[in-house]
Amino acid sequence: MRWRVSRRTLLLIAGLVWIIAGANILRIGIITWVDDQREWLFKTGEAIVVFLLFFSLIFRRLYNKHTARIGQKADRNCPFSFFDVKGWLIMGFMITLGILVRKLHLLPTSFIAVFYTGLSSALILTGILFLVLWQKTK
Repeated sequence: MRWRVSRRTLLLIAGLVWIIAGANILRIGIITWVDDQREWLFKTGEAIVVFLLFFSLIFRRLYNKHTARIGQKADRNCPFSFFDVKGWLIMGFMITLGILVRKLHLLPTSFIAVFYTGLSSALILTGILFLVLWQKTK
């Protein structure tokens, strides 16, 4: 049996996957944030810079690329086709890299706290954009 979903459902799945990934990274960021003794104002400023860089330079472009590609797909699609092969490979690499960095202690927790908080916020906002588009395409 082959599962097939509409283009609209692909937008919903994409939004949920981006938000779930962002929420998981945010959880790690908050745990390390609480343990970090640096001044919260500096951490907040640094996290905002990470958010702005990732959202404006990477995730907004990926959102545009994936929504355009989804819009050109057939009426019924594989539920995992909200990403192309390259997108799945990059996601797998990033997850593996994130796990290795934390498990092998390659970066200080102060960096992880700020980076993960900013990155996760950008991921969650991108997921919200997918959900907004999904809602608009009724």
